[in-house]
Amino acid sequence: MTAVRPVSRYDRVAAASAAEVIGRYSTSFGWAVRLLAEPTRSEIRSLYALVRVADEIVDDPDPHLSPQLRSELLEELEADTLRALQHGRSANLVVQAFASVARRRGVGPELIRPFFASMRADLGLRTHDDESLDDYVYGSAEVIGLMCLHCFLGADGGAYERLAPGAQRLGAAFQKINFLRDLADDHDLLGRTYFPGLDPEAFTDSRRDELLDDIDADLAVAAEAIAQLPPDSRRAVSAAHGLFAELSRRLRRTPAAQIRRTRIRVPDARKAVIIVRALGGRP
Repeated sequence: MTAVRPVSRYDRVAAASAAEVIGRYSTSFGWAVRLLAEPTRSEIRSLYALVRVADEIVDDPDPHLSPQLRSELLEELEADTLRALQHGRSANLVVQAFASVARRRGVGPELIRPFFASMRADLGLRTHDDESLDDYVYGSAEVIGLMCLHCFLGADGGAYERLAPGAQRLGAAFQKINFLRDLADDHDLLGRTYFPGLDPEAFTDSRRDELLDDIDADLAVAAEAIAQLPPDSRRAVSAAHGLFAELSRRLRRTPAAQIRRTRIRVPDARKAVIIVRALGGRP
């Protein structure tokens, strides 16, 4: 393992910068992450901040950002991240925050490279088949769940191996719910359709239920793993699970034609109830 140096003032500034990124971009995630104790809370924010920066490179609708420029920015971000993972230093504060956590928690290139591969896919792949979607979801979501699991469990390798499948299924469920609720923007603004064979103009209630059945199966497997997490992380991940399970229920009650036009959300009052239930250890 790469030698990990002590946390420096620069690392603390980098972590604060990552927290600012998350505060500006995330809503449901921000609610759940507050339930984590330090240092795990800052570690998870630092991991997700890099994800947000990469997402912005590929998803920002600014027409002046050409595909070539986006590709170059993404390649540079990946190279900088891997270099910082090896040497412990980046001039990019978000990369610095990520690398500091990754080095400390044992997150390696085997999880980082698939993430950037999925981000690159968004620059050129407009529709998916079953195989390419599985690869995309693994890199864009499942590896993020595995990175978080490293932070939750520390050096407990046995628990990591046991809970890794549940962490992957949770990440997959979150991603697929986002695909469904972002159906309009992904198709109309970004020109992407993630679910194989899905025509947004002919989206039906039966196809909606088929997709949600798959998502709910992922959530059910994930719930079994969440119950085995340490208490602090269990509360936070239960809250996130509860928020997305609520989204799934709301999507199932929403006509497919409306999902095609409207991004479904969980009202803040309902989010608060879910957070309180997670604090009390209730699903």
